[in-house]
Amino acid sequence: MACGIEAKKAGLNYLIIEKGCLVNSLYHYPMNMTFFSTSERLEIGEVPFISNNPKPTRPEALEYYRRVCTSWDLNVRLYEEVKGAKLSTMGSFSITTTKGKYSARALVLALGFYDLPYLLNVPGEDLAKVKHYYDEPHPYFRQKVAVAGAANSAVDVALETWRKGADVTMIIREPALRESVKYWVKPDIENRIKEGSIKAYFNSSITRITETEIEIQTPDGNIKLPNDYVLAMTAINLPLIL
Repeated sequence: MACGIEAKKAGLNYLIIEKGCLVNSLYHYPMNMTFFSTSERLEIGEVPFISNNPKPTRPEALEYYRRVCTSWDLNVRLYEEVKGAKLSTMGSFSITTTKGKYSARALVLALGFYDLPYLLNVPGEDLAKVKHYYDEPHPYFRQKVAVAGAANSAVDVALETWRKGADVTMIIREPALRESVKYWVKPDIENRIKEGSIKAYFNSSITRITETEIEIQTPDGNIKLPNDYVLAMTAINLPLIL
């Protein structure tokens, strides 16, 4: 959207192609997420971002970017996925999407990265009970939930689902939680693990997922645990563009 605004300012003929809804990556953030950044740092196109608190929430951001798109009357094609792009010998690009074909003298790849999670690459990862994105805690009430990961997303998900009534087990490849875990959250998760409210297996990894169980490789050997859901908060696979 920021690139589109600059193109419009320069009087260029432009088109923004989005494979999902407007700001699709942001839409898939957790429903109750609060941004690290303050609202003014998220502003684009000289459109003020007013939020109720210093750090805006996901719903506020969605509202803001809808307003930006409307204010600038941006030329956006939604729910249209780019399938390929080729550079011709004449120096122009040929772009193929799920809905048509386009040509352009320049191509800007503003891909983001939230749609590319690291996979566990284990049998059973394709089951419906395995989630690589987290939305809200309610569906996991009184469910046995395995949270894979050691950073902020995994910690937030473990705490929030536990507080809403889930039976939570963390599966962590590293010997400890990441140092990057938010300083005001880290004591909370460490205390929950210490008291046993949230179980944690360190230096461990999920090796297999079935409809009713998960298999874990731990320093003490392989074990099986009853399981209803796997929330794989295993970070994002940043795309490499060559």
